[in-house]
Amino acid sequence: MGKLGRAAAAAHRDACALVDLRRDLSEDEKLFVLTHYQESTSTTQATDGAFFTPPGLARDMRLEVVGNRILDLGAGIGHLAFACRNPWGQVNGDPARDLVCVERNPEFVRVGMKVVPEASWWCGDLLRVHRQRMRLFDTVIANPPFGAVARTDDGPGYHGARFEYHAIAVASQVARHGVFLIPQSSAPFRYSGRRAMEHDQGDTEYHRFQAGTGIALHANCGIDTSYYRDDWHHTPIATEIVTCDFTDIAVTRRRRSLATVTPITHAFAHQGSPDRAAS
Repeated sequence: MGKLGRAAAAAHRDACALVDLRRDLSEDEKLFVLTHYQESTSTTQATDGAFFTPPGLARDMRLEVVGNRILDLGAGIGHLAFACRNPWGQVNGDPARDLVCVERNPEFVRVGMKVVPEASWWCGDLLRVHRQRMRLFDTVIANPPFGAVARTDDGPGYHGARFEYHAIAVASQVARHGVFLIPQSSAPFRYSGRRAMEHDQGDTEYHRFQAGTGIALHANCGIDTSYYRDDWHHTPIATEIVTCDFTDIAVTRRRRSLATVTPITHAFAHQGSPDRAAS
């Protein structure tokens, strides 16, 4: 089970027992799983670079999400998708959100399908999502692997070592808007844990990414991620939430690529019936 303390290991076992139940979980039970299921117990965690977003931070990230068609890239067990749900939408007269989660770890997908059953879950590589035929999403939200993590492909326009930039480049092809949790050192600003916003902090690799992709990373509405420093399951690094406007990039590039896309069923095992119509 990895190097967990006694209390954490016991809570993880309880979370696994909830996932194994044949009935639907209550909201409180889902939150328990999200809080206590330990990603370090997965046999593929080391290569996948999975570090689950603390539930409170996930709720803050959803403040930047717009629209009803939402894609969670590298979804883990569904922390961000869970936060983006609109369970009371029909009561308020709002449409239910169309949630799609992409995660390569089948163990995480199994847990996620129990925690966020209303989402369509695709077990596959997030770096190949842009090669599939589907309608544009309103927002991509992601806490992707950080840094020089092993990968199968490059994001469009970027060939450097930072996995988070590859994920953002892929997202630009399939959505109009993006919300990402990335290392503070990869952001062009410093805010979390600082006394004030520090602009123009992008390093050489960020400028290389921006030049190759045409994507600018922007500050969020004022979320200090250091507030959740003690809520991670591992020793955290400094992070920032960045936002992106992909409207022009996504529409233009998707139109150019439609002739060469691969049917989604060839690359992903999925649950549910997501709309795959080209935009």
